[in-house]
Amino acid sequence: QVQLVESGGGTVQPGGSLTLSCAASGLAQHFYYAIGWFRQAPGKDREGISCITSTYGNILNADSVKGRVTISRDKNTVYLRMTDLKPEDTAVYYCAAKLYQRPGFWCSFLGYDFWGQGTQVAVSS
Repeated sequence: QVQLVESGGGTVQPGGSLTLSCAASGLAQHFYYAIGWFRQAPGKDREGISCITSTYGNILNADSVKGRVTISRDKNTVYLRMTDLKPEDTAVYYCAAKLYQRPGFWCSFLGYDFWGQGTQVAVSS
């Protein structure tokens, strides 16, 4: 059973930085997968913001956050470092996993199979 748990959310001032963590379990038997970060603000659709693959570390960042996010992986944990935070970054942030049959795929924000329960990020003065 795949399980994902997000942590690291909180309240920060505009222009501040924050690092979110996604602890994954149950993926050891899957050789190929992607981990993505998503967010959903009040009254808005869910939005993919960053993705990293398990093969060669291919990365995809959404246009809305390019230059302000860094995704990385260390063993069973995927991190999302966010800088220069803006009020519009306020949202619940989720990590998700997508399984693949073969290597050699590109990151995308579609077709994720497993989801964490989310961690709240609030950006305000």
